[in-house]
Parts: sequence; structure tokens; C-alpha cells
Amino acid sequence: MPLDWDAVVRKYSGGVRIPTVAGGKTLEITGADDSGVHIRNPLWRDTLAREHLTRAVELVESERMSRHAGLFVEEYRALVADVRATSAAHVLKDLGVLE
Repeated sequence: MPLDWDAVVRKYSGGVRIPTVAGGKTLEITGADDSGVHIRNPLWRDTLAREHLTRAVELVESERMSRHAGLFVEEYRALVADVRATSAAHVLKDLGVLE
């Protein structure tokens, strides 16, 4: 099923903390809009691009990328974008796309 971007924006637009895939820590999402999901930690701020997250979900759904969060990170770097792959895994796990 394709990524429902309207649902992503509704879920994250007000900001939220989500668990990391390893557990015990959280990722701070500061908002979401048409451009992407905005994240930050104490050292940096960034945006997970909508086009990258959408493409990753397409690849996972077509079984060209793993649903396992640990394997997904390297595949995301190679097949989608070499930026914030671990953060993308956290978000997609929170959305129920990854295991």
C-alpha cells in the first residue's frame, strides 16, 4: 500500500517523539508538511524528504527492500538516498511499514 502522506502529516505535524528501532532512545519529530518529516537532535536539524520516504515504502512494498529495520538502513542508503537512513527507519517503523 502506498504511503498515505496526508496521514503522515496529520500524525507528525504537531511534533512528537518516537522510539528508535533499537529502543531506549527517541527521535524528535518537530513537524511534517508537503516537503517531508522534520527531525532534530541536540546537534542538528534535518528533513526526511517526502520523495525519499515515499520511494522507500514503494520498494519495501514491492519486496525490493527489507521490512527488517536493521537491513533496511543499508538498503535505503544504496537504493533511495544516502542521508539520515537510520532516522528514516525510525519513522517508517513508527508508521508500521517496517518490523
